[in-house]
Formats: sequence, C-alpha cells, structure tokens
Amino acid sequence: MRLLLIGLLSVSALFGASINLPENFQADFTQKITNAKKKTINYSGKVRFSNKTLLKWEYLKPTKKEVCTDGFELLVVDHDLEQVSNYLINKGFDLAKILKKAKEHSKNIYVTKYENINYTIQVDAKQQLHSIAYFDDLDNKVQIVFKKMKYGKGNLSPKSMKCNYPQNYDMIRG
Repeated sequence: MRLLLIGLLSVSALFGASINLPENFQADFTQKITNAKKKTINYSGKVRFSNKTLLKWEYLKPTKKEVCTDGFELLVVDHDLEQVSNYLINKGFDLAKILKKAKEHSKNIYVTKYENINYTIQVDAKQQLHSIAYFDDLDNKVQIVFKKMKYGKGNLSPKSMKCNYPQNYDMIRG
C-alpha cells in the first residue's frame, strides 16, 4: 500500500515542463498489479488528495479497504478482516516538491526515480493526472489509472480524508 501512495507522490523527469499540483483532487481509480508469473489482480475504488499531503484511497472491489495517510503515518482499514493496521512511514514525503521537480519525458509522459523506484506518470490534455506505472519492491508491475478526475481549490473536509472503522476492529501497529 505504501508504494501505491508513494507512486502517486513521485514525479520528476528529463526536459523541463512540470506537473502542477492542485489544492485537492478526487477521482475514481483502477489498479492492476501483475506479478513476475503474469498473475494479475485488479482493484477499483475512489481516491482523494488534499492539503499537499493527505491521501485517502477507498478500495471498493474486489475487497472493501481504506488507506489514509498524512505523509508520516499510514492507516489501512481492511473491512473484510475487521482489522486496522497503523504504520509510521520512515521518510515523510512532500507531493508538492516532487511534482514541482517534474520534467516532461515526452508529450504528457513524465518519469522519475523516487526511493529507488522508477515511475512513469501520464497526464491528460488538461495536464491532470491520468495514470501511474511502476515496479514495486517485490517486482510487481503496478498500474493505476484515474477516471473522472476533478481538480479543486481549497482543502477537502478533514472528515472526508479520515479512514472510518468501528471501535471493535483489531488494531495492529507496525
């Protein structure tokens, strides 16, 4: 999950154009993960970004899961397992700084290396995020495609950026 979040945060490239970071965005997403044996799993859901570091991923299929981060702490709520995992992220990240360093590789395509992982980011004609692809630490190919992207101004409500779960879920601290 952490790599998924870092993937969204990583943009840097070759020639000089940069990707502008909105104050917030909301989108539907699909995520395809393919392992070295070509086995694939597909996820889909919704994502929200706000206040330069807040991200919330709501996985709806094939399982219901929420992943929330403020850049320093990561909370994963697995509703099927009735479990919450809480992790501290070793290195904080600054999406605004990473995107500011972005340089275009070719028309609407950006590439970067962040924490020893290479990312390819595609934007649409409006220069809004369209997709991100990378290989994670386990050599899985990960591709995230954004649909119905909505860029906005101001911060999203803090309540909409929090992971929600019942008090009786098991808590695991990592």
